[in-house]
Amino acid sequence: MTPIAWLIIAIIVLPLAYFAWSLLSIDRRGIVAIQSNLGSGFAQGSGAGLQRPPILLGVARKLTPGSYEAKMDHWLALAGRPISMPLPKLIALKPTLGLAGALVGVFLFLLSPGPGLVIIGIFLTLFLYFLPDLLIYNTGIKRQEAIKLEFPNTLDQMLITVEAGLGFEAAMERASTQGGGPLAHELMRTLQDIQVGRPRQESYEALADRCAVPDVRSFVLAVIQADRYGIGIANVLRAQAKQARVKRRQNAEEKAMKLPVKVLFPLLFCIFPVLFIVLLGPAVIKIMQTFG
Repeated sequence: MTPIAWLIIAIIVLPLAYFAWSLLSIDRRGIVAIQSNLGSGFAQGSGAGLQRPPILLGVARKLTPGSYEAKMDHWLALAGRPISMPLPKLIALKPTLGLAGALVGVFLFLLSPGPGLVIIGIFLTLFLYFLPDLLIYNTGIKRQEAIKLEFPNTLDQMLITVEAGLGFEAAMERASTQGGGPLAHELMRTLQDIQVGRPRQESYEALADRCAVPDVRSFVLAVIQADRYGIGIANVLRAQAKQARVKRRQNAEEKAMKLPVKVLFPLLFCIFPVLFIVLLGPAVIKIMQTFG
């Protein structure tokens, strides 16, 4: 190979090897001790100090704009903040995947140079760089759809609990303990925020920010207004539950009306051609044999 090709390979391989070495040389025992201390609230040792962040994470944070990092944090909040993909890991993973895509593109270009392979290399780099964002965004959309489906039933359960004599927070706790979906987890987190001393209004607003569902936002606003002006929470829950059931029925009717349009294109391009081949194929073969 030419010296220019070796230079291009060195420019990509050496930083990637350095980033991998920095990941492998992290004091993982110290990080595990710090995480256990933060989780349990007790110090594991008097001489253990905070470790410096990994070099890869520091470089990735410098390369990532602050507004883009805030947007990724918002997407992670909508996705429920998966344990396997925290924000620092996501920030450090994106440049690594981008470098891997660039390396594959350079390797393909060295095998057979051409303008098409340059476009493929650029596409691989961008696709692998934004692949974690697509996965997190898709997870958030599915989670918000699950919250939207679960919301009317949760409101009905809270209404029954409040009418039975319990308070609003006790009803939220009952709904969160008996439910197993993402909305139950968000209600439990809201109760935990209130228990650690966060104001109720801020806790409810944080719930609305984590759930990008219009029904949940309107419910949170109604609860805040009821708490501020002393309105009975049972009336608010009854009205919100009725509205949520009506919206769920309207959404189901809307999806049912859109179904014929969605079925039209598969019917035209997939089912009708096969049907015509099965019905008209033997006749066409007979005609070709007769006139042949």
